[in-house]
Amino acid sequence: MIVQIFKANNGEYMSISIEEKLKRAETRVCKAVFPSTVNHHDTLFGGQALSWMDETAFIAATRFCHKPLVTVSSDRIDFSHPIPAGSIVELVGTIDKVGRTSIRVKVDIFVESMTEEGRTKAISGMFSLVAVDENRKTTPIMDESYYLIKKLFIFSHSSNGYIFIIR
Repeated sequence: MIVQIFKANNGEYMSISIEEKLKRAETRVCKAVFPSTVNHHDTLFGGQALSWMDETAFIAATRFCHKPLVTVSSDRIDFSHPIPAGSIVELVGTIDKVGRTSIRVKVDIFVESMTEEGRTKAISGMFSLVAVDENRKTTPIMDESYYLIKKLFIFSHSSNGYIFIIR
């Protein structure tokens, strides 16, 4: 288990496992599909869906790292099921990958009828965001101590069985 140590708002040092951070970052947003969000086919406008997905990705990534972020790309958005007007949608954002300065978030949109049980996955996509500093330059997603601990953790689990401790 890899743990991040951070300074809380009250000045005390605390720790949290990366697994717990991933779980806490999951973001769920529900929306009603009103007439102002649909196209000429009376289904959710694709641009509106992308906007909602980007917002959900941003919230999930921010909840994970608590750093200023900007979206740099969206990858492979699959529209697999139409979303009719008068539906309820749930957007679910989960952290897919954490890099040094970037974070990738998977966002799924599920559609539900307002009058019947059940739901269907309608849209799925990946969004990549990068952490930026006050000068809008990329900055690490995690504190530097995390990367040192991660390297030690990976090395300690290598095939030779050696564990190095740096003091």
